[in-house]
Amino acid sequence: METESKDIEVAPALIAVHPDQCSVAVAVGPHLRVFDLVGGSAASLVDDSDAVPFHKDNIRAIRFGAKGKLFVSAGDDKTVKVWSTQSWRCITTVSSEKRVTAVAISNDGTFVCFADKFGVVWVVDLDPPLRDKKPAPLLSHYCSIITSLEFSPDGRFILSADRDFKIRVTNFPNKPLDGAHQIQSFCLGHTEFVSSLAFVQAQECPQGLLFSGSGDSTVRLWDMDSGALLDTCEVALEAGLLESNGKAEEHGHAVTDLCTVLDGIVLLSCNISAQTISVAKVVSIAGEAFVPTCLGSSPSTGKLWMVTGVSSLPGCDYPSLARVRVISGIDVEQEPAVLVDDNIPGGEKLLETLQGTASVDDNAFLAAAEAVKTAMCNLLIKKQYPSENRECRKKSRNDRKLKG
Repeated sequence: METESKDIEVAPALIAVHPDQCSVAVAVGPHLRVFDLVGGSAASLVDDSDAVPFHKDNIRAIRFGAKGKLFVSAGDDKTVKVWSTQSWRCITTVSSEKRVTAVAISNDGTFVCFADKFGVVWVVDLDPPLRDKKPAPLLSHYCSIITSLEFSPDGRFILSADRDFKIRVTNFPNKPLDGAHQIQSFCLGHTEFVSSLAFVQAQECPQGLLFSGSGDSTVRLWDMDSGALLDTCEVALEAGLLESNGKAEEHGHAVTDLCTVLDGIVLLSCNISAQTISVAKVVSIAGEAFVPTCLGSSPSTGKLWMVTGVSSLPGCDYPSLARVRVISGIDVEQEPAVLVDDNIPGGEKLLETLQGTASVDDNAFLAAAEAVKTAMCNLLIKKQYPSENRECRKKSRNDRKLKG
């Protein structure tokens, strides 16, 4: 039982990039690290609560706002922290009833939404005064862990995905503190947990088309207004990641972040007019123990940022592991290339800030990759219990104990 608990507590390293690539943030375990690319130095974060580190437990979600003025971090310590990216001061800390699994910032920067492990999405307004903000329930997925939250490009919808294969498209109301009661559609078709959501926009489709990645090793394209499935890309099959018997190892090629698989980076091409997706290129990170756990990018730079690492590794001397890499030339017309450390924006200073100074061997990162994979399965793959065990589990449920 002790080993299972440790597996569950392992948290993958996260990365987020400012929309204009002004700064890059990495979270690993409870530690939040930010590098200012404009100033060429580590950002000094200030939190008036004097918390060191700023979070007391694993950070599970980080996010820049669409305009880059706000940054949000949240996780297992049941707190959501909203930061100003101009001063890197925490402008408000919101308490959650349960651990936080996903966050989103409205396009105009007036609301922050977050999801907890019970499947409830909460909303907080950022109108002054910012002290002692209380979240209000916005919507619920009824006891299913929510894995991803996104606002649509036009701000009309908030989209939520969960481990029970569902994507819910909800109309974001004018008064969200009163709840969001109008569901626009459900996007149904995945056969495993939905891990990530993203949008693609073009002149012929200003409202955007929805992408989703899943533990079923597919990336799917949706019309979010109707919930219609437009196209499916079998990532493992198309990228040549299947085993010799023609079958992928169960959960072996889960899409952990869009375009991320366990053997490298898959770049997808979307034909907006035809509403189809296909594999454009596979970028292999050969010769390295680098298994990406999270991706980040800014629209105008043509660079894809990625991180690997974990919060803790049983049996390892390192409290946390993180390694940052960057791919340039991700446009389809160019040949993508993994940049050497000296050519990464910010160079060695950035790497020292985001990774830490400790030298870690490749074996540790290989072990970290396996730990992340196990943790994801423990968290997101629903356990199936024999019928004779279900009644016993129902009797020991905490909510029933409280009622009793």
